[in-house]
Amino acid sequence: MTSFRFLHAADIHLDSPLAGLARRDRVPMHLTRDCTRRAFANLIDLAIREDVAFVVIAGDLYDDDWKDFSTGLHFAQEMRRLARPCLIVRGNHDAASHITRQLTLPANVHEFSSHRAETFHGLEAIGVAVHGRSFPHRAVPEDLSRDYPHPLPGRLNIGVLHTSADDPGPHATYAPCTAAGLAARGYDYWALGHIHDRRVLHEQPYVVFPGNIQGRSIRETGAKGCTLVEVEDGRVVGLTAHATDVLRWAHVPVDAAGAQTRAELAARIRFALADAEAGAEGRPLIARVVLRGATPLHGALLGDEEALDAECRAAAAAISGDLHIERVRLATAPPAVAPEGGDGMAELAAAFAAALDDPDATERLLADFRNLAAQMPRLANQPPPDLPQTAEALRALAPDAWQMVARMLAGGA
Repeated sequence: MTSFRFLHAADIHLDSPLAGLARRDRVPMHLTRDCTRRAFANLIDLAIREDVAFVVIAGDLYDDDWKDFSTGLHFAQEMRRLARPCLIVRGNHDAASHITRQLTLPANVHEFSSHRAETFHGLEAIGVAVHGRSFPHRAVPEDLSRDYPHPLPGRLNIGVLHTSADDPGPHATYAPCTAAGLAARGYDYWALGHIHDRRVLHEQPYVVFPGNIQGRSIRETGAKGCTLVEVEDGRVVGLTAHATDVLRWAHVPVDAAGAQTRAELAARIRFALADAEAGAEGRPLIARVVLRGATPLHGALLGDEEALDAECRAAAAAISGDLHIERVRLATAPPAVAPEGGDGMAELAAAFAAALDDPDATERLLADFRNLAAQMPRLANQPPPDLPQTAEALRALAPDAWQMVARMLAGGA
C-alpha cells in the first residue's frame, strides 16, 4: 500500500452567524462577517498545501437550511478548488429532511446515504474503504454504528459518523455510541463529528473528534480546526491538529485578590489580557473578562460596573486593535472579616447559615429573587440577570453574603 495523508474535519456550520455577542457594536463587522466561510477556505488551503488524498467531513457542513443558494454555491466553488475527493455525512444541523434547497453536488463530492450505512469504493487505488451514513432527521436516538458494514479485508477502513458518543458534554445527544463499541467494529480510523472540542477517544484504532473549524461564541474558546491523518503502508501512524479559525474566543480570568487600588487592579487586567492576546496566535480575539478574589475594592466595583467595563475595553485597545471585550463579569468578594465580639458574632454567623436549612425561608428568598428578576429592565441583546434559582445556588452565595453582613456589623461599608 502507498503512503498518503487525509484530512478529517467536522462541524463546518457554513454561514452560521456568531452568537452570544452581548453588544454587536463592540466587534468590528469585518471581523465577524463570513467567519465560517473564511475558516472553510483555510481548510481547503490546508488540504491543497498538504496534498492530501481526500477530505472527510463528519457532519454539519451546513448550520441550517440555506437562506438562499449562495451557501451551496460557495461550497461548490471550494470543492472545485479542492479538486480531490471529499466524503461527507450529514449531521443533526444539515439532516436530509432539514435542508430543503439543493444543488447538484460537484463530481468530487460523495454524500453518504441517509437511508442506510454504505461503503465508498472510489479510493481503491490507494487501498481505502470509507463507510458512513447521513442523518435522515435532526433527531437520531439510535446507535447508527451498529449497522455499519464489516471492514473490507486488505483495505484501510475508515468510519465516518456524526455522534455524541457517550459523553456529549454541553451538546445534545444524537446517535449515541461508545468508543469501545466503535473500536470493536474492526475499522482502522473513526472520523467523528458533533462535539465541538478536539477529543481522541481511542487509539489503535483511532476514534477522533476534530472539533469545529471556527468558534462561534464564548462557549467555544481556544484554537479550532481539523485533523491531518498520516497513513503509511496501510496503517494510521500519526495525527496532527491544524488550526483553521479566523478569530478566537477566550475566558480571561483576572485575580483581583488583595488588590488595594483601582490602579493596581487595572494593571492586573492589562497583564491578563496581554497574556490572552499572545495566545491567540495572531488572530483577532474576543474575550470575556472575569474578576475573582476577595478585595477591598469589591463594594466600589459593584457600584460602578460601567467604569470597570470601560477600563477593560481601554486596556484591550491599548494592547491590540484586534482584542475586543465581549463582556465583563464581576465575581469578586469583600475581604473576610474576623469575628469580633466573641461568641456573639459566632452565634450570629451560625444563625445566618442555619436559616438556609429552613425550606420555607429558602423558598421565600427564591421568590424574592424571582420578583426582583421580573422587575429588572431587560436591555436589548443583554443576557438575563444571573440570580440564584435553587436552594443550592443560595447556599453557594451564603459565605459572601455573610462577609458583607459581618463587615457592616463590624463598622465597615
